[in-house]
Amino acid sequence: MPNDTRELPASHDGLNRFLGGSPLAVVFRLILLSILVGVVLAAIGFDPYNILRSIQLLFRRIWDLGFDAINWLWRYFLLGAVIVIPIWFLSRLFGAPRGR
Repeated sequence: MPNDTRELPASHDGLNRFLGGSPLAVVFRLILLSILVGVVLAAIGFDPYNILRSIQLLFRRIWDLGFDAINWLWRYFLLGAVIVIPIWFLSRLFGAPRGR
């Protein structure tokens, strides 16, 4: 039986190895990945026409979010402490003595 398999030229095989697959498949995967990453970056506020401004704005928002989170935690701490600390103090003051 004759072997009818054709071998690819060495340059084509090297290109496939370099790209990680056939060129058309790699282009298709890169397009899909670019769209996915673009959607994620748009969701966090990046603008493709002004990348540097978008990065600066992102860091400013993260910075502000960090301090807003601290402010948010502090307010809830104070609100809870108004109830928790007096109850704890009264339970320690009037609680039954515990033997050790």
